[in-house]
Amino acid sequence: MTADEHLERTFAALPPAHGRGFAQSWWGQAWLKALADTALDSAQVKTGRRLARSGAVGTVSVRPGRITAVVHDHDGTVHRADVLLAELSEEQWDRFADMAVERAGHVAALLDRDMPPHLVEDAAAEGIELLPGIGDLEPECDCGAWDHCGHTTALCHQVARLLDQDPFVLLLMRGRAERPLLDALQERSYAPVQESAEPPGLDAAEAYAAGGILPPLPAVPELSAEPGVPPSLDTEARPAPGIDPAALEFLAARTAVEAHRLLADALRVRSEPQVPEAELTVAQDAVRLAAGAASAKAVALAKGVASAKAVADRLADGSGRGREQLAHAVRAWRYGGVTALSVYEEEWTVEGETLARARAALDSAWEDDERPTLRATSNRWTVVGSPRQLRLGRDGRWWPYRKERGRWVPAGTAAQDPATALASIGRADIEPAEIERAEGEETR
Repeated sequence: MTADEHLERTFAALPPAHGRGFAQSWWGQAWLKALADTALDSAQVKTGRRLARSGAVGTVSVRPGRITAVVHDHDGTVHRADVLLAELSEEQWDRFADMAVERAGHVAALLDRDMPPHLVEDAAAEGIELLPGIGDLEPECDCGAWDHCGHTTALCHQVARLLDQDPFVLLLMRGRAERPLLDALQERSYAPVQESAEPPGLDAAEAYAAGGILPPLPAVPELSAEPGVPPSLDTEARPAPGIDPAALEFLAARTAVEAHRLLADALRVRSEPQVPEAELTVAQDAVRLAAGAASAKAVALAKGVASAKAVADRLADGSGRGREQLAHAVRAWRYGGVTALSVYEEEWTVEGETLARARAALDSAWEDDERPTLRATSNRWTVVGSPRQLRLGRDGRWWPYRKERGRWVPAGTAAQDPATALASIGRADIEPAEIERAEGEETR
């Protein structure tokens, strides 16, 4: 493949997208936000979303500075739509490569064909804007519109779905194909160190002050696949008053898990953010411990079913909940840590600008014939006649909930788009009794 062939990619037409938010990934949603900021007419954005949702966008061509597709209008006419995006300069690409090489995590992710969202922030700090800003997406369409029309916004919505599949499409629009970029990063990462013309050795005064030449540090050991097992407390000695051996073994196992995580972070094996334990309340920390019990094999270390039950009871008491409520809280924690737990526990009144943004998001999330009927209570929107609910977090994201045995429980991770969050709750995930009860309430 020649260099020129690297600089254009074509993507076959995607099937219609029904019943869900348009973009699923962080990159796709960020692209759609840029479109919303760029287009002057929100009605054209909705028209484009409707066209793209129906499968009206044909093959998409992506090359530096331009994306192109043929869009079939509702009236049967066909239009060529183009959207232009300024390419980054050679100097900007050099700075991007230097930034990526300086942060080893970025190079490792890019070489693994992954583009972490925080790459945008680090690039912006170097004066390199990867995502388009206000006015950066310039439309061209043979329908004669001077601003974004339904055809160009349909193309942009289709590109959001392409970014779900491959965020490197954005870098190609900015002027760099994937393979040449990765080759350049790999070359910079493994560039040979130039040998000094001076002979090796140390200054005599420095060597004397250091007490002689120190041996080299040993190689960093490989990280074990899982945490080690702490010493057993199964002894014949009677424990001191107030000491519960099962609870102590549980905490020792959790400490081993945390030590393993910290070592992994130090060795750059993992990089996802963790909630500092100092920021948690006692009740929240009890939920965190319960959430990590199974993966850490902490309960398995407790001797016998009775001891494991005692540990679970202590965690339930520490969280201020019963066993069933603790299980629901643990589910929330696993979906999103302390943020998801706060959404599960807290009911708050949505007002002012936050309420306006929430209503706007709900109005634009579905087509008119697909929009469910929602009943609002505080930060919770319940689907009328269905055991499904959306909860708005204070960070503006939507969390899906469903009813189980008469209680609202977390049903998935958060999404910026309410339709995406609600669609993540499949009908098969809901108990038939709850569906019948909700439908019965609607008929009444």
